[in-house]
Amino acid sequence: MNFLKLLSVIALIVVFASCTESSSDNKKSKEIDVNERNKSLEKVNKYLVRTENEDIENYIRRHNWNMTETGSGLRIEITKEGNGSFIKKGDYISLEYETRLITGDLVYSSKKDGVKSFIVGHGGVESGIEEAVLLLKKGSEANIILPSHLAFGLLGDQKRIPSRSTLIYKIKVINK
Repeated sequence: MNFLKLLSVIALIVVFASCTESSSDNKKSKEIDVNERNKSLEKVNKYLVRTENEDIENYIRRHNWNMTETGSGLRIEITKEGNGSFIKKGDYISLEYETRLITGDLVYSSKKDGVKSFIVGHGGVESGIEEAVLLLKKGSEANIILPSHLAFGLLGDQKRIPSRSTLIYKIKVINK
């Protein structure tokens, strides 16, 4: 009888160990699948970023703009220097603007849609606009190019701006 009990315990240990190994192998297989998927997504993302940057550089060349690129990828050309101090976080500002897709299609304009007013640093506008206005003074005018990640990203604005759109802004700071 003791021999049968011992044999049963050994059998249970073997079954449990094989289940654990199988579960461990399955977990490793899933980890490999996730890693492969992540590598594929990373390749696609790098390709999309590279092609968007190429489109932006081609646009700049075609329009003969002399733009500065920030670390985030924002491109800005100040076409008219304003006066006074630079805009800073917490300032309430208003902008006259034209927003176009990189194709040249006009999507928004302060002439039609009203000026854009906001408190800098409090959100409510594209992160690229927040970044750009910090480089300007009251009365400044600028051409700004927002890569999609600084504009409306993967979703667009659900109105006139499609997903993954590069935006071209012409802005004028009218109030600070």
